[in-house]
Amino acid sequence: MKTIGLIGGMSWESTATYYRLLNQYTREALGGHHSAKILMSSVDFAEIEAQQRADAWDESAKQLAREARKLEAAGADFMLIGTNTMHKVASEVQDAISIPLLHIADATAQKLKEDGIKHVGLLGTRFTMSQPFYKERLTSHGIQVTVPEGWHQDIVHEVIYQELVQGEVNTHSRKQYLSVIDALKARGVEGIILGCTEIGLLIQQQHTPIPLYDTTELHAEAAVKLALSEFSKDAV
Repeated sequence: MKTIGLIGGMSWESTATYYRLLNQYTREALGGHHSAKILMSSVDFAEIEAQQRADAWDESAKQLAREARKLEAAGADFMLIGTNTMHKVASEVQDAISIPLLHIADATAQKLKEDGIKHVGLLGTRFTMSQPFYKERLTSHGIQVTVPEGWHQDIVHEVIYQELVQGEVNTHSRKQYLSVIDALKARGVEGIILGCTEIGLLIQQQHTPIPLYDTTELHAEAAVKLALSEFSKDAV
């Protein structure tokens, strides 16, 4: 079983979900008392959030690259960045290490292609929705991406930073998100990417008929598949 390196803490609410899912999917795959082999570095999100607001992405890249090198030195076989937004610096993190970085947008795109989804709505932080780094990664897989317009982006972003990263789940905010999803559906999308690792705390498939793609779940599932790709229960 390969050892997963996880850069977390952005926020720790979603990192806790990553830890649960990585172990859950490993147990489902192998049974018994199996759990995932994980090395994790959890950063202080206040520092990262301040860098985001200051547009100091170079500083964030250096910080996450340092954490990635620590995890590689400790024995990680491949790397996860446990957040969508900070994949803006994914290439810098990958360049800093010699082990693979499993990109969250690639894991998501793989599932979309398996399901035959060609046009998606993307929810996430303002950085993820408005900047090209994430959308271009998806379009490189042949997937059309539509993001919320105008003040709908503001709603999605503010709920993430003012509520979800604090662990607050608000019914009114869920209604607002569902209105945003309905507006995207009216623009022709076939599915919705929950492109921030905290959004799954607020919106689940039971809340809307349009297919939802939770990036945290898909990233964790892809990571476990990679970790077990050379593993055999017979060897235990």
